[in-house]
Amino acid sequence: MNDPAPADIGGLAIHGSAQDGRFVVVNSQPWMADGLARVQRACFPDLSPGELMGPGHFRQHLGVFPEGQHAVWDHECKCVAASSSDLRLNVDFARYAHPYMQEVGDNTLSTHLPDGQWLYGADIGVHPEYRAQGLSTLLYAARQGLVRRLGLRGHVAGAMPKGYGAHARAMPIEEYVHRVALNELKDPVLSVQMKRGYRVWGIIPDYLEDASCRNYGVFIVWRNPDLGWSERHA
Repeated sequence: MNDPAPADIGGLAIHGSAQDGRFVVVNSQPWMADGLARVQRACFPDLSPGELMGPGHFRQHLGVFPEGQHAVWDHECKCVAASSSDLRLNVDFARYAHPYMQEVGDNTLSTHLPDGQWLYGADIGVHPEYRAQGLSTLLYAARQGLVRRLGLRGHVAGAMPKGYGAHARAMPIEEYVHRVALNELKDPVLSVQMKRGYRVWGIIPDYLEDASCRNYGVFIVWRNPDLGWSERHA
């Protein structure tokens, strides 16, 4: 899993680190593109090939909104262990149900608005070999930290309810999401996000092509606690 990288990542700003210092969150770099793509492929084996991000996409993101691109670097193995990609948008909460590829400009982030008031989560993934080590916690903290530094209203995303496929014959998606929200069921993605302060706003049919979630997305919202109530909810 070695990337063609420098001997260390000295000089890059650190946006979070594991307690033992092995893992750090930094802004993604062009030379990390192959490693970022490898993480994506490993995390989303059921995703339509046309919806996967490749090295070229990750390099392009850095030219659009470099502050919103994060990677978790493993000092021990000198490789990318996890990553997230974000852009800025304005959100119409009455019309939130957009297909994933439309929202992210076919993975180019061409929909990014430099003055957008919300950070939109285009992608997040932790390589299966690194799960259960707190890396998603580091990435969500970095994203929320970016929201606060930029004074944005919050962070939104289309969550993939990857556990729904196993329950699809027993219940509709609305019941599944409701029971996950009540902590009666555990979803490998949505439950994690709700523990990090995100709340369900609604369900998006035909969000993407992924059998594990029956193509559904769940629109989730985290509001910037630094803003006043009226400003957060404007």
